[in-house]
Amino acid sequence: MNALLSIYAWLETGVVALVGFCLQAPLIVTWPFDKRKVITGRAFRLIGVTAAKLNPFWKFAIHGNPVRPAPRTVVVSNHESNADPFIISLLPWEMKWLGKASLFKIPFVGWSMWLAGDIPVRRGEKDSAQGAMATCARWLDKGMPVMIFPEGTRSKTEDLLPFKDGAFRLAIETGADVLPMAVSGTRRALPKHSWRFATSRALVTVGTPISTKGMTLADLERLKQMAREQILALRATLMPLTGVEGGTASDKEQAVTPR
Repeated sequence: MNALLSIYAWLETGVVALVGFCLQAPLIVTWPFDKRKVITGRAFRLIGVTAAKLNPFWKFAIHGNPVRPAPRTVVVSNHESNADPFIISLLPWEMKWLGKASLFKIPFVGWSMWLAGDIPVRRGEKDSAQGAMATCARWLDKGMPVMIFPEGTRSKTEDLLPFKDGAFRLAIETGADVLPMAVSGTRRALPKHSWRFATSRALVTVGTPISTKGMTLADLERLKQMAREQILALRATLMPLTGVEGGTASDKEQAVTPR
């Protein structure tokens, strides 16, 4: 039964992506007066929200009452699953996402990402990473938040992977705030390396912005740690609500009250 329902869920997601792209594409006419691509961006996020709501396995929601971030903000989150973008798209504001370049080649989905103004990056290629960060900086200059998973890839366990420097270097160099957020429950929704969905209640919650005012690159490690501690603490509040057991002892020790 799970296999049949999973096939249905993939078909449903594909149909939503196709129809969504057909509705999103004509909105390109808004670009001359919508330099931040808010309209085409929000259209794409709504495609993800629709697909998630129609998925028979998923029950996704926002926990708390998130406040819209300042325009110049680098948003960072833990990364559990390919389902993460679906639940984060529930948040009621637009931001441009940094994503694997290979995703942009997927028919309809990748094309929609391009229309939304999302930023491709090729893993392991220094020039690509530098170019992607430059594009992120340009979006921040336009007053558009950017969304980055600092782990760089999905964690296979409940432990957070080490954070890469990129998001935090970007924030310091552009004077942007860092806004931590956390997801819980999505790992079960679509396990890594599996095509089968699973019944999941997942939540996303948003933390407190961290100002980088007065920071230099010498503060990069401290900024990473501040964001990591917030994400761990936020995730710890979600785990009992999503039926996920706590992480390792080392993670629990770091899950202090966000400052």
